[in-house]
Amino acid sequence: MDLDFNRRLSIAPMLDCTDRHERYFLRLISKNILLYSEMVVSTGLLHCKDPELFLGHEDCEMPAVLQLGGSDPAELAAASKMVERAGFSEVNLNCGCPSDRVQNGNFGACLMKDKNLVADCFKAMQDAVSIPVSIKCRIGVDEFDSWEFFRDFVGTIADAGCRVFIIHARKAWLKGLSPKENREVPPLKYEFVHNLKAEMPHLNISINGGIKTLDQVEEQLKDLDGVMVGREAYENPWFLRDADERIFGNASSPVTSRKAVLETYLPYVEKEFSKGTPATILTRHLYGLFTGLPGARKFRQVLSQEAPKTKDAAGMLRRAMDLVVED
Repeated sequence: MDLDFNRRLSIAPMLDCTDRHERYFLRLISKNILLYSEMVVSTGLLHCKDPELFLGHEDCEMPAVLQLGGSDPAELAAASKMVERAGFSEVNLNCGCPSDRVQNGNFGACLMKDKNLVADCFKAMQDAVSIPVSIKCRIGVDEFDSWEFFRDFVGTIADAGCRVFIIHARKAWLKGLSPKENREVPPLKYEFVHNLKAEMPHLNISINGGIKTLDQVEEQLKDLDGVMVGREAYENPWFLRDADERIFGNASSPVTSRKAVLETYLPYVEKEFSKGTPATILTRHLYGLFTGLPGARKFRQVLSQEAPKTKDAAGMLRRAMDLVVED
């Protein structure tokens, strides 16, 4: 598997969004994008009675990356071994999430203040597994937002052996901004990421933040190795329709329509619903599929009103889909 090829376009790890059902659904739209899990806390994974809750996936989701949160090298190494055994293509260390929960656990974006600890974590993880280990970070944190700080952070971890970095081109404020505000308020500084690639061309560098169209993806790929897209892929997944052809040069399996994608998803819904997965969990990722089409609002209404009580999740989806007019 050529992960560097698949890194050309990846879908960001998003809490309560990129679970196994969302990953399965997005794989129906694009065969090539690199998918990420939600962040999994290493301590929680190691002590979970049912690791399948975090590690479960379908083979077709691959290539996919599981992202870990943590700051203890030994725990992260042990968790990475579980990720590899589960069959994921790569394990990623979160050094960018600014939420209070991760700060209280001393991981996420606050790790950027301790580059040597991050280097130790990376090395322990990579020594434990044969799959790649990557780092996702910001360009800075709090008052530590200079180019020199950012370059030194990446350089220290690169010296430990890391060659793959996914960089959200905003700094994080650990106090005073919510996670949502941290995705929007700090200004984007794409030049930091581009300058890093120019200075360290041997590293595989992907950029994240504010990218919403395939035109923007193609523009970024002129100088960088990859682009990571977050909320746009969740709220408007159909923008990925032409990704396989335009970004990956692969038109062998064109996606014909949104309804065709949903029809392909229905057998999965039937299987998972029969196993006890709530319809709300199976359908919450579909709200944005028909964005901009007549009937999209009615489609969302049916899902929101009927999913909590339905006894036939696939049948409910079919009824909702029939309310949409698609060219």
